[in-house]
Amino acid sequence: MARRSRDVPQEPGYVSYQPPEERVLHRLAENGEVVAYTSEEYGVRKDDGGGFIKPVNSSRGLLFLAVLITIAFAGMLYGLVQIAITAQWDILGRTWWMFLVIQIPLLAGWAGYFKERKAEKLRKARNLPRPVD
Repeated sequence: MARRSRDVPQEPGYVSYQPPEERVLHRLAENGEVVAYTSEEYGVRKDDGGGFIKPVNSSRGLLFLAVLITIAFAGMLYGLVQIAITAQWDILGRTWWMFLVIQIPLLAGWAGYFKERKAEKLRKARNLPRPVD
């Protein structure tokens, strides 16, 4: 008895399973209609998660936050240079963890900006409205 191949039709009308290439998100647009977005077109999370504070999720807002965090990191680097010049290494011994902690929002801020900027370009190319949730 011959073995059957997985992709060979076994019955008339048989179609082998093809996994979807991209997941599609259905979200409300600003005008109230439901629009299908790919995950790249959707960008960063748009809802507030039920919180009182509304998140910043436009590319301009994310750019502002990323630049603000970068300026804070530059100030910390300036402080590190001053510690090296004045040879006050005991200060660095108490504050070294701050350099590690600021890396998280610094990288997340720039990653969120680039993700949302790419999504805006894709939505503009497909003439899609900005999702609101």
